[in-house]
Amino acid sequence: MKLKDKVAIITGGSKGIGYGIAEEFLKEGAKITICSRNQEEGLSAQKELSRLGEVLYLPADVSSIEDNQMLVDKTVDKFGRLDIFVANAGTNDSKKTHYLDITEEQYERIMGVNLKGVFFGGQIAARQMAKQGESGAIVNVSSVNAYLALDSQMCYTTSKGGVSQLTKVQAVALTPYNIKVNAMCPGPIESELMRRVGSDPQLFNTVLSRTPIGRIGSPNECGRLAVFLACEDSDFVYGQSIFIDGGRGFQAFPTPGYKTVTDEEYEKLMQLQ
Repeated sequence: MKLKDKVAIITGGSKGIGYGIAEEFLKEGAKITICSRNQEEGLSAQKELSRLGEVLYLPADVSSIEDNQMLVDKTVDKFGRLDIFVANAGTNDSKKTHYLDITEEQYERIMGVNLKGVFFGGQIAARQMAKQGESGAIVNVSSVNAYLALDSQMCYTTSKGGVSQLTKVQAVALTPYNIKVNAMCPGPIESELMRRVGSDPQLFNTVLSRTPIGRIGSPNECGRLAVFLACEDSDFVYGQSIFIDGGRGFQAFPTPGYKTVTDEEYEKLMQLQ
């Protein structure tokens, strides 16, 4: 088991990519804390995940520094230490908003979760890891859209670009403490955010047409990459943003002859966790 006896916090671990990461961490022997703002959803995820190992659920808003501190403190109280911090929690607008119409409230809400939460969550986790005097790992969840100019999702893409740059400077700052920091950049993955981005079949098919592999990915595929970035197999990997996107990040033009998703298939995909 690659993460045997390791203790991890996974923010936004009650659904989507976070849930997939939680499952894969538990399969590899980790003890985990998951958090979400929706307590009912979080407790349900805890119950399901507990079949695989030890799981603590805590309601938290990662845009709050106090809540990030609480996550670390209660994790250490429960498990005695902290080895891995996965900054996965993210949010986005459910509607497209042009740059000229974005409000301060929209900006602050998305940046608070997607960038401030990663910045201070990682800082607080790293302080605990440094105090323990052993090795540690931080895995940030950025996005393929950190590198694509998606003008209908300006706050989201800007925040994820910040996460990828933050990952580099975190890695440099935390190297003396033997804490490695890397990011993963998911493309189209079965998740609530994907349902928002692909909110209509035509747009969804446009995304697929620029994804060479011709399908969307699964949360557990992201989970297996997160395991690699958290375990000793990646101990010479520092400050990297690794794409897990089926080729979406470098596909400039639609793939000739790609299979479109029918309305029925689309509806099934949108109902996935």
